[in-house]
Amino acid sequence: MERGPLTGSYARDVRVVVYDGKMHPVDSNELSFTLAARHAFSDAFKIAGPKILEPIYDLEVYVPGDYMGDVMSDLQGRRAMIMGMDSEAGYQKLQAKIPLKELASYSISLSSLTGGRASFTTKFSSYELVPNELQQTLIAEHEAEVKDEDE
Repeated sequence: MERGPLTGSYARDVRVVVYDGKMHPVDSNELSFTLAARHAFSDAFKIAGPKILEPIYDLEVYVPGDYMGDVMSDLQGRRAMIMGMDSEAGYQKLQAKIPLKELASYSISLSSLTGGRASFTTKFSSYELVPNELQQTLIAEHEAEVKDEDE
């Protein structure tokens, strides 16, 4: 479960109960049981219809008013959800929720958009479901990686 069958990321909050098993002195060993359990878990996990979660962060961006439109457009392109706007100390304060993956290059992008005049803070908020089309892309990428490793 440390390397889940869906995308290779760990599977959390999973409970497995083994009801029965047999051991044969010639064919049974620890490796055989481990491989059987791994394959059974992988098959059952995929059939169960799992969903991928991603970390969502609260984002506060302090922007000069004349750059507000550009910053909002950039955030919407990053799958951010705008939660509100306010004015504080001569700057516009923009509040949003944004996936962690989209924050990777945000500092550079924000600096570029505003000429270095904006700043932001982040704080972990929650885990949310990944959109279905993105989940399908992640699954396909993982299956391609696994196929390449097997060859």
